[in-house]
Amino acid sequence: MKTSDAPLAEKPEQSRCIAVIEIGSTGIRLVVAEIDSERGFKVVDRAGKPSRVGRDVFTSGYISREGMRESIAVLSGFRELLRAYGLAPKDARVIATSALREATNRDTFVDRVSLQTGFRVIVIEDIEENHLMYLGVQHALRTDRALLSRYNAMILEVGGGSTEIMLLRRGRMAGAHSLHIGTVRVDEQVRGAGASPEYLKQFLEDNVRTACDNLDAELPLESVKTFIVVGSDARLAAARVGREPAEGYSVIPRAAFVAFAEEVSALSPEECVARLRVPWSEAEGIGPGLQLESLFLERTGAETVVVPNVSIREGVLLSTARGFDTELASEMHRQVVASAAALGRKFRYDEDHARQVTDLALRLFDALSHEHGLGPHERLLLETASLLHDIGTFIRTSGHHKHGEYIVANSEIFGLNRSDLTIVSNVVRYHRKSPPASTHVNYIALPREDRIVVMKLGAILRIADALDRGHDQRVRNLTVERHDDRLVMRSEGGGDFSLERLSLAEKGDMFEEVFGLEPILA
Repeated sequence: MKTSDAPLAEKPEQSRCIAVIEIGSTGIRLVVAEIDSERGFKVVDRAGKPSRVGRDVFTSGYISREGMRESIAVLSGFRELLRAYGLAPKDARVIATSALREATNRDTFVDRVSLQTGFRVIVIEDIEENHLMYLGVQHALRTDRALLSRYNAMILEVGGGSTEIMLLRRGRMAGAHSLHIGTVRVDEQVRGAGASPEYLKQFLEDNVRTACDNLDAELPLESVKTFIVVGSDARLAAARVGREPAEGYSVIPRAAFVAFAEEVSALSPEECVARLRVPWSEAEGIGPGLQLESLFLERTGAETVVVPNVSIREGVLLSTARGFDTELASEMHRQVVASAAALGRKFRYDEDHARQVTDLALRLFDALSHEHGLGPHERLLLETASLLHDIGTFIRTSGHHKHGEYIVANSEIFGLNRSDLTIVSNVVRYHRKSPPASTHVNYIALPREDRIVVMKLGAILRIADALDRGHDQRVRNLTVERHDDRLVMRSEGGGDFSLERLSLAEKGDMFEEVFGLEPILA
């Protein structure tokens, strides 16, 4: 038999299925998608069931026995559905949001779900929710990136237990917040007070006014021209009064959205079910949700409402499909740094000094890679801590390292979870004065691995801060060389660095202890 000399065509890489399950305040929802060879995804199946988890938690603080039983029954059904796609429980990403975050018996819930269904539930933090939502929105608007980069923007998602908000200044993160305002939470509060619809409107207006007054300090809301709303109630409005200029999102004129919100908020849940043909589990929250979105919209200068056809589940799909993506990693790094800088400006930090110390700290980190053995994520934490190391001077110069620790620990920085913020706040704490001690509760409470990271990053930050003691950025293009047990640093152009050398002598003890090297400015 004659064989051809032509090479055989390569078979395309087979797509694989993944599943994401979200345990939310009002429902448990599943999405199954195919991941292709180009790290994109295509949704092939969806399912959802109402859940009483949110109402249980926002009423009593814990998930009732019946609520737990119902949730396990729904998840058991999803497990059977996934078998048709050849997926086992371990193959699914299962996340839980605000309701489970606040449940006093969340550990019991997670354990029972694992034992009875095989699903491992990850309770994500509010700032992680923002991160995943941003990924989904970015993906949905990929055909029109100008919506995020050309104008100031607000991204809003009203959930059952919380409202997630991101502010972007021409594509750069200016603030990320999670507010304890949600449709189920509001309904329980108003119902418990036996209040009228007029009271509900006033209650929402007061909450939104307070929230927006705080947001104005980060980005003047009147300058927001791109108003993006994520959620099922916004998608309902888009289906009724919007248009779809591109695949992935819809646009609604401002006046049309406000009018639709007013119309729906006047309906009872029974009327919503009959007229809008929505399930009862969603009908109770549609009116308050649209009212909240409309109130935020009215504080902005946006003429239209952009509604992406995504949810947090698409954000999880995207992060799973891409795995480690250098472009995505670079974008997220940029947004974390922008968010940290925005926090610094809010507390009127010395930006020139902060940028100088950050540059010096990162140069030292890179030069000491063999000594510290840390990776890119720890480098990002150092960059964040360096930008914010003097933020506590807003409260008082004396003891500002302790004030800075408090501010960072109680703030939100886009892309950093609570564990990251705890490390950053401790690094800020130790950029001056005494090094970590066994009497420092916030430090000792850290896991051992995190304490080591704090020691290493804090030691580097102390040296970087010493090299700009006069806040005059005299040390330029720092180069670093190791000579035996000394770390010799040189500045381009030379000069009189007496003040910096004095500061190094004062703050170099922690560096010597951690790395076994004496820092010297030549």
